[in-house]
Amino acid sequence: MSLGMIVVVTAGLGLLVAAAGLAVMWWLRTRSIGVMMAIVVVVAVAATLAGVVAITMRMIIEGPARDVVLSVIAVGGLVGLGVAFVVARRVVAESRRLVAAVGEPPFVAPRGLPAELQAIADALQEAYARERALEGARRELVAWVSHDLRTPLAGMRAMAEALEDGVVADPETVGRYHRQIKLEVERLSAMVDDLFELSRIHAGALRLSRARIGLADLVADTLAGAEPLARAKGVVLTAEAAASVPVEADAGALGRALRNLVVNAVKHTPSDLPVVMRAGVESGMACLSVSDCCGGIPEEELSRVFEVAFRGEAARTPTADGGAGLGLAIARGIVEAHDGVIGVVNEGPGCRFEIRLPLG
Repeated sequence: MSLGMIVVVTAGLGLLVAAAGLAVMWWLRTRSIGVMMAIVVVVAVAATLAGVVAITMRMIIEGPARDVVLSVIAVGGLVGLGVAFVVARRVVAESRRLVAAVGEPPFVAPRGLPAELQAIADALQEAYARERALEGARRELVAWVSHDLRTPLAGMRAMAEALEDGVVADPETVGRYHRQIKLEVERLSAMVDDLFELSRIHAGALRLSRARIGLADLVADTLAGAEPLARAKGVVLTAEAAASVPVEADAGALGRALRNLVVNAVKHTPSDLPVVMRAGVESGMACLSVSDCCGGIPEEELSRVFEVAFRGEAARTPTADGGAGLGLAIARGIVEAHDGVIGVVNEGPGCRFEIRLPLG
């Protein structure tokens, strides 16, 4: 028999066996991975055996020689099937170990798994850890917001009842109560606005209307808006901005992020000390920074200041400027929606918050 004929016969039988194997694998596609591996090995061994047997019979090998060839082929096939069984059993056992670990919270990735399963286990452990952290953050946020809502509501109810019952009647006290109620309403409105904005960010529903803007204009607008708060606090608010630093951004959203950083800096800076805004270009990125004189942030807390549920010092207590202490978390969401990064470092007498954005 010629070499070409041997190749044709072997290839034909191999294709038939492969087609049958693929049909069986499709039929059993939802079964155990061990079954799939066994089918793969059976197909490979069966294709080889079919070709060898056909060629052996075609060559008309008679007597002991043919028996030896067929015996060798049979032993080889059995060895292949045995190895496939062992490997499949190992894979199935490790897969079941991973499934069992997933079903027992808190999830801890088992060790010693095959590389692919180990990668899946490690990714699951990181995902579970993130989910636990987010769930804890949500619970703490609900608790803090509930407290922050109850406090002004209780005061407003008490003042409203006093006015309604005629407990207070002199014009000066009545006017003071009215002003206080208005102030509390403004605080509640600011808190609701912050929560709504944060929910949109977390839901991925923040819609940006991007346009080409200059950071100098953004800094000037923020300076004008924050100047009354800084003046009331006795803080010196200044700005240093390069003439032309263009970015593609939503001016309203990015302005809110920068304003949140400035308000946070002013609140934590003692009177007669400066808060400085800067805008420029660093390392090929547009850079906005706010430097204050707050005394610095403990190193172990630096990485958490933008978390929704980070308690810090008194950051969650509503102040006269309103809000629920969510400004830094909102700023991070807005900056990340602009494909930028936000961070904070201790620098000099305080800390420096920095926003980096792609240049327009």
